[in-house]
Amino acid sequence: MEKQEELVSVLNDLIRINNDRIEGYERAANESKDSDVDLIAIFNQMASQSRTYLTQLTEAVARLGGDAAKDTTISGKIYRVWMDLKSAITGKDRESILGSCEYGEDVAQRAYEAALESDAYMSTEIRQLIVNQKSELKTSHDTIKKYRDLHDKVS
Repeated sequence: MEKQEELVSVLNDLIRINNDRIEGYERAANESKDSDVDLIAIFNQMASQSRTYLTQLTEAVARLGGDAAKDTTISGKIYRVWMDLKSAITGKDRESILGSCEYGEDVAQRAYEAALESDAYMSTEIRQLIVNQKSELKTSHDTIKKYRDLHDKVS
């Protein structure tokens, strides 16, 4: 039973990270200028991606007999406060939004790496779920980085 509780805790950490991603990308889409339709589409796609991951992770927690987290991470809340302050000072330009999103993607990668390195026993099925999500999140990270790098070249 203790092994399952450890795994539920690990999965709940990933649920919280995905909750952070959803809030972050919804916010990024809302703060983007109407002319940044390319970014708005990407941000909405990434929020949708995390909603899918939430469903998968929540189902895995339920199969283990646990309760899925409904909140975000403490660091995610702190990060959003920092984003508020930063946007009040620097404005909501494309570069700062992309930089904030890339930071969030870095945090997600670290969270998934920590989950895979945890001591919690996980079945092959759950390990593969985490590996697949981490891989897809890496692709999302690279997309954000590409857009940020392109912006840096234009500036």
